[in-house]
Amino acid sequence: MDTAHGVVETFRREFAESPTVLSRAPGRVNLVGGHVDYNDGIVLPAAIDRATVVAARPRTDGTIRVHSTRMDETVTAQVGTPRDDWAAYVVGTATVLADGTGASAADGLGADLVVGGDVIVGAGVSSSASLEVAVAGALDATHELNCSPEDLADACWRAENEEVGMACGIMDQFASALGRAGHALRIDCRSRDVRAIPFDEAAVLVIDTTVSHELTETGFNDRVRECHEATARLDGCLGKRVRSLRDVTPAEVAAHADALGEPLSRRARHVTTEIERVRTAADALADGDPDRVGTLLRESHRSLREDYEVSCRELNAVVDVLDDTDGVFGARMVGGGWGGSVVALVEPAATDRVADTVRVGYRDRTGTDCEIHAAAFGDGLAVERLG
Repeated sequence: MDTAHGVVETFRREFAESPTVLSRAPGRVNLVGGHVDYNDGIVLPAAIDRATVVAARPRTDGTIRVHSTRMDETVTAQVGTPRDDWAAYVVGTATVLADGTGASAADGLGADLVVGGDVIVGAGVSSSASLEVAVAGALDATHELNCSPEDLADACWRAENEEVGMACGIMDQFASALGRAGHALRIDCRSRDVRAIPFDEAAVLVIDTTVSHELTETGFNDRVRECHEATARLDGCLGKRVRSLRDVTPAEVAAHADALGEPLSRRARHVTTEIERVRTAADALADGDPDRVGTLLRESHRSLREDYEVSCRELNAVVDVLDDTDGVFGARMVGGGWGGSVVALVEPAATDRVADTVRVGYRDRTGTDCEIHAAAFGDGLAVERLG
């Protein structure tokens, strides 16, 4: 895939000038904490060593001109103009940053950009957040905004919600901006407290089912709505203020299952038990206990499959193979669901054997091939000034 050098050379070829900034932002895997970030929960992601790379040069006319090496396409748009294609992530990020910094329409954070890199698209490792954060880092540097990584992550989260139309939580953007090599991140999505936890007791495999998902066109926003409905019902019957499912315990969900009805009781059960799994998993990571973390991954996948109903046949096939394979601590689906990838924690010496077993087993169960990538916990956003 594209290296930083390749992205810079593409910029020179497309725009007949040299970029002034090179920005890199990684994808992520989420070990435990599926679908709890937009419920003010606690999550346990890690940035990975695959990233979106953006080369940039500022413009003073409020225009974004962006070339994607993957799409082999150039889009030109004014900052503040809504879009419904891949460039919505780029223009939307520029729009939110311009709004937040008070830039005028005439000079609103325009730039020439080339987007490349090796993050896996459509595999549930948050290529969209990686793109947004890399673009935000590039715009911040080219226009000398001096935003903190946290502020950039927040702007990217707003762009995904307000400009793209995905009602996601903050996890993906914060993991991409704040990742730390060799560490997972315990992110409190209400307080926005981020704590890095070192973990090197297991190797990481990302198994891409090659079943792509378009979350805005599936049930993702339906799940967000269901959680809001469950929150409103519990707020009315628990006798305490319930701002989100973060404020509810699994026992309270069980006690009011009839008032919630189906499927809301199962949605709320997943969220509340998943938050408890994250707390336990963070402690297990800190203790260097991959067996305990792996068990929690398995429990998380069952809950996502049965209570939250966001898995699919292909994801389940991968997890089933991994559950029956020696040398695997645990595995679960990652991303929004209905396709994408599985993350597996594996004994380092067993990675090749496990990968071979999964390839054969997945083919036997589905009749198609998967793609397997070794991953490491990598650093977050990095920006380099050129020349």
